[in-house]
Amino acid sequence: MRKFLSASEARGLRAIRGFVMKEGRFPSVRELQRSLDYASPRSAAWILGRLRDKGYLRRRPDGRLQLARESETVTSSAQTVDVPLVGSVSCGSLLLAEENIEGTFPVATRLASPPYQYFILRASGDSMDQSGINDGDLLLVRQQCVARNGDSVVALVDGEATVKEFHISKGAIVLMPKSSNSAHRPIVLTVDFRVQGVVVTSFPDPTRMQEEERTEEGD
Repeated sequence: MRKFLSASEARGLRAIRGFVMKEGRFPSVRELQRSLDYASPRSAAWILGRLRDKGYLRRRPDGRLQLARESETVTSSAQTVDVPLVGSVSCGSLLLAEENIEGTFPVATRLASPPYQYFILRASGDSMDQSGINDGDLLLVRQQCVARNGDSVVALVDGEATVKEFHISKGAIVLMPKSSNSAHRPIVLTVDFRVQGVVVTSFPDPTRMQEEERTEEGD
């Protein structure tokens, strides 16, 4: 089982996911250093070591690091496919996911690989922050109706959508939060439940990041 992340480790994981999303490959230590605005590459290397120790990264047969759930067979091609952004999903209370296409994002085909269908949702809330999903992040979701234990899923419960970690326990479905906020509790379900898709990765919303940077420059 993966261990909880510190704030700096979660930030590092988000930066790695964003880099992979954009470039279609894992960042080097110095590229991660620049992404996190660290003064030394040793700090970035330490984050990589912590994420590997906690099970979020792993070594490929050739010795290079990769996100733990990346396929061993994907290529390093940075080819992209446009994936639609279809609204928001709650990472706290259950909120209706708007099925309106707000736009599209280019996603590396090593993540959004055919023949599967994908969509992007904007996360809302903090119940998944320990898995590296923060309020306002964008979630790349592979559309499917089944999931394995430990998958982060987009689930419909009584017609409302949420994202949680999927578990089957004693014949019941349990949707587990992975949060630093102890107010969040597991959701136990037996009926009126449907998996919409499995979260492949999450990454910061580039539009939101640009707005934050402009705000900081104006202060």
